[in-house]
Amino acid sequence: MTQSDAESPFVADTPLPTSTVGMLEGITTTRTIRRYTSDPVPAEALRAMLFAATRAPSGSNRQPFRFIVLTDGPKAVEAKKLVAKGAQQVWGAKKEFDGYTSGSGADKLSPKARVARTMQHYVDHFDEVPVLVFPCLVRYRDPNPMEGASIYPACQNLLLAARALGYGGAFTGMHYHVEAELRELLGIPDGVFMAGTITIGKPTGHQGAVRRRPLAELVFTEQWEHAPEWAVDPPGTQHTQAGPPKGSPT
Repeated sequence: MTQSDAESPFVADTPLPTSTVGMLEGITTTRTIRRYTSDPVPAEALRAMLFAATRAPSGSNRQPFRFIVLTDGPKAVEAKKLVAKGAQQVWGAKKEFDGYTSGSGADKLSPKARVARTMQHYVDHFDEVPVLVFPCLVRYRDPNPMEGASIYPACQNLLLAARALGYGGAFTGMHYHVEAELRELLGIPDGVFMAGTITIGKPTGHQGAVRRRPLAELVFTEQWEHAPEWAVDPPGTQHTQAGPPKGSPT
């Protein structure tokens, strides 16, 4: 019996826990969390997160989203080891392609180097994550660019709910290189799209404001690249560039 199974009889009579943050604060402070304590995530919290996830919208309300949630069972242990192997491959290729160890990445104090250290720790300890979630989409028609609208809002709901309860998560594609093995291990049928890999746990550090590009660079009115007058960031907003450099070691 897993830790989650042991707690499940008590969950049915328990209302959803109270959020620790307001909605707008939660949205603007839900950062990608890749460092977790070893504390397990209790069944009550998992139930709340997945309840929130499954309240997400979907095309024609078909609700084609499904979530495989793995904690400490035998298949969970095996799946974490599989994805840990795939994560090393994914990060190894990304580190090389995006030049994380060259240019500014050679400076240990640079933002680029800090990201690289965090990512390396993440993949090195992937098999230790408290919770591993595979969001899936049961396809009811041929793949098309719009199908993500019926799975990815549910993923964001999951991450927001984790933040609201004092946990953190990361959405990745770390399953990519080991998808065939995972499908066999977990009995995922053909016709079901594995939309990502989500890890969840108690952060070792603290949450904080999400950094993005200035609002006026991202929101337009009337025509492309024409920002409305109200597209002004709130006081104290800090910004960041859009992603790592492509094709450049800077």
